[in-house]
Amino acid sequence: MHNRRQRQVLVFFVCLSMSWGSADLGPYSVVEETEKGSFVANLAKDLELGLAEMATRAVRIIYQGNKEHLQLKVQTGDLLLNEKLDREELCGPTEPCILHFQVLMEKPLEIFQAELRVKDINDHSPVFNEREIILKIPENSPTGTAFPLSNALDLDVGSNNIQNYTISPNFHFRVITHNRSDGRKYPELVLDKELDREEEPEISLTLTALDGGSPPRYGTAQVRIEVVDINDNAPQFQQLLYKVHIPENSPVGSLVVTVSASDVDSGLYGKISYTFFQPSEDISKTLEVNPETGEIRLRKQIDFETVLSYEVDVKATDGGGLSGKCTLLLQVEDVNDNPPEVTVSALTSPIPENSPEIAVAVFSVSDPDSGDNGKTTSSIQDDLPFLLKPSVKNFYTLVTERTLDREERAEYNITITVTDMGTPRLKTEHNITVLVSDVNDNAPAFTQTSYTLWVRENNSPALHIGSVSATDTDAGANAQVTYSLLPSSDSPVPLASLVSINPDNGHLFALTSLDYEALRAFEFRVGATDRGSPALSSQALVRVLVADANDNAPFVLYPLQNASAPCTELVPRAAEPGYLVTKVVAVDGDAGQNAWLSYQLLKATEPGLFGVWAHNGEVRTARLLSERDAPKQRLVVLVKDNGEPPLSASVTLHVLLVDGFSQPYLPPPEAEAAAAAPADPLTVYLVVALASVSSLFLFSVLVFVAVRLCRRGGAGSAGRCPVPEGHFPGHLVDVSGTGTLSQSYQYEVCLMGRTGTNEFKFLKPILPNFSSKGIVREVEENPSFQGSAGI
Repeated sequence: MHNRRQRQVLVFFVCLSMSWGSADLGPYSVVEETEKGSFVANLAKDLELGLAEMATRAVRIIYQGNKEHLQLKVQTGDLLLNEKLDREELCGPTEPCILHFQVLMEKPLEIFQAELRVKDINDHSPVFNEREIILKIPENSPTGTAFPLSNALDLDVGSNNIQNYTISPNFHFRVITHNRSDGRKYPELVLDKELDREEEPEISLTLTALDGGSPPRYGTAQVRIEVVDINDNAPQFQQLLYKVHIPENSPVGSLVVTVSASDVDSGLYGKISYTFFQPSEDISKTLEVNPETGEIRLRKQIDFETVLSYEVDVKATDGGGLSGKCTLLLQVEDVNDNPPEVTVSALTSPIPENSPEIAVAVFSVSDPDSGDNGKTTSSIQDDLPFLLKPSVKNFYTLVTERTLDREERAEYNITITVTDMGTPRLKTEHNITVLVSDVNDNAPAFTQTSYTLWVRENNSPALHIGSVSATDTDAGANAQVTYSLLPSSDSPVPLASLVSINPDNGHLFALTSLDYEALRAFEFRVGATDRGSPALSSQALVRVLVADANDNAPFVLYPLQNASAPCTELVPRAAEPGYLVTKVVAVDGDAGQNAWLSYQLLKATEPGLFGVWAHNGEVRTARLLSERDAPKQRLVVLVKDNGEPPLSASVTLHVLLVDGFSQPYLPPPEAEAAAAAPADPLTVYLVVALASVSSLFLFSVLVFVAVRLCRRGGAGSAGRCPVPEGHFPGHLVDVSGTGTLSQSYQYEVCLMGRTGTNEFKFLKPILPNFSSKGIVREVEENPSFQGSAGI
């Protein structure tokens, strides 16, 4: 409560510092019954505004109770009557008749209080409720006795109301006009000359009521006087004025007051009955009097906000017709029975986010109660970014306290709580819904900063390979995302020829069939752009990996099968089992297990004479050669990869068994492993020395034999292994030494060229960034392999 009071005090001082005008306009006046559309005033002149400024500032009229008595013609600034006004209908007996309204300028916000005074015209004549007034006057009534008469009613006010009463000329009576406390005038008949029933038992007079209009209006009633016999004492009230206060929430039937009169006469002339004297219609509906006891009670609920007080005369009449009267003044006391009322005059919704302090709503607060019961305080929830700023005369402005963020909260339900200061306190809650409109202040955000997509090679064109997705926290067009491929200068292949993207949903499609052996991976960037103004965008990296398929059969590098003459391998008949005849070298353009090669002997002239190592393609003798073995052997070796389904290639080897040709023994891998066991140092030295001398000798012999064989002319020589010079296809690759070559090498395979030189080229690497030392070392370590090449 303490914080709320501090907040209200702060709002009050903020109101004092505001620049909104609080000056009143007018007062303007108009005569009742003036025709609709009549000119009242030039509001533009009073506001000191030009006609263009009137429209720009959105000037309009605000009325209480939804009664539009005036209309503002913005084109001319004139204030015109919207309907013909009836002062009596609007204000009744209240004078002056003032209609309050406000002038509101929205841009910027200013509120002016104004009032329209409706002037009365003499358009009603006095009217008597009773067309005939009957008086019974005893004949012994003394001169000067006054007899009250029924007053006439005139709906006009001021000088147009009843001013005096007259009586038709006669010898006995005159009329005197008296004023009531509420300003009404009533007549009294005064006896100027004694009556004589025997001379004139009945007198008829005309009572005239005149108002003060110009020309004056009048109304008449007939007064019939019956002269009765002696009843010389009239009832007398104990009080001439009964003043009573009663709460407005008193139930129907509540006792207001008991009036009492006495009559010293006896018998019928002393019996008194009580009645209201000329009660108004409202009095008759509100109060009732017991004719015998004089108790006055409520007939209906009274309302302080409707009628503040009631005044009525009570007449006591005895059995002889004599009467006396007193006045009852009933004051209605206010009770806090009306909650405050909230009237919203202007509401702005939705309001754009990220906007500075702006006015959201203008509303007024009213409470028809009086005193503290009519004083109010207004507040809203403390956890909202809004403030209430008081304006002029119970007007408040709801403004934003700070800029709003639609992504944080798009809708605010504001409850305006108005509480009065009465006992008990009554409050009213008015709910206002304020929507926050979107501004494009958020760029699309991808669900991932990078995407990795897999696609199997040899795919069909237009294949859906994956999707990217971005979201935008904005709304409407600001949240509609469009996807696009971003150009890249680093890609070796034009991106537009590889992939495409659906701009609406981010689906990616491969436009062409991809080849793993040509392009294993590529990456590009995808942009997501919203449709706001200005548009915002973001990027994500997409990497596409091509998965290998077993679509390349093994390719045999050595021996080549398309040479002009088959390659013949020479094998001495004295070769031991395990002698290395040659090595089949093959590669596979695929990768992984699709490139794992295995070798097997498919056909042989002498089954069981030769064997092929399954993992490295080495062809070795399986047993000792005999004289019965044919000198020419033909072997068919099958090279197969490990793909699914597997692919294969075959190569045909021609082996020539020769006599007297010596060749060092190359043990199989098992023998090499056994030889690696520890030996005696002296033995090792002897073996090394012997091997060195033998190797030098054999090398000399081999060179000599090679020179002799190469000098034999003729392209069909069986001792020559023609291998075409030049490069092998660049796509032949492998990963291990199991009969295949690494991707990093391309080779030239040749024996001696036709130039006659003695240069020996064997599997020489072509790429300049790789040394051929490793290959030369392998050749040097396998002299038997050299021999198998036909040297």
